[in-house]
Amino acid sequence: MTRAVHDLGGQPAGPLDLAEHDRTFFDQRVDAMMRLLAHPEHGHYTVDAMRRAIESLPRDEYDGLGYYERWVRAIRQLVVEKGLLSEDELNRKLAVLAGEP
Repeated sequence: MTRAVHDLGGQPAGPLDLAEHDRTFFDQRVDAMMRLLAHPEHGHYTVDAMRRAIESLPRDEYDGLGYYERWVRAIRQLVVEKGLLSEDELNRKLAVLAGEP
């Protein structure tokens, strides 16, 4: 049976850093977006949908991304799935933010 990307149980993973971490501005913004989009009364998807999207990332992406970077990928997938934004709209906005013509 093939393990899902997030299933690391029993595998060597190295030491865990249990020290408190200050969240970066990026981390805080991503957390705020997720909380708004998954709000129980006014949101557009559930925390369970968010988890499904994170756990469905390809292994190379999942392993190569940080915690909140995975959240961004999941948020992107879910806003497209829910029809809040199209992939084209997202790509156009990202191009503008990157300074592309």
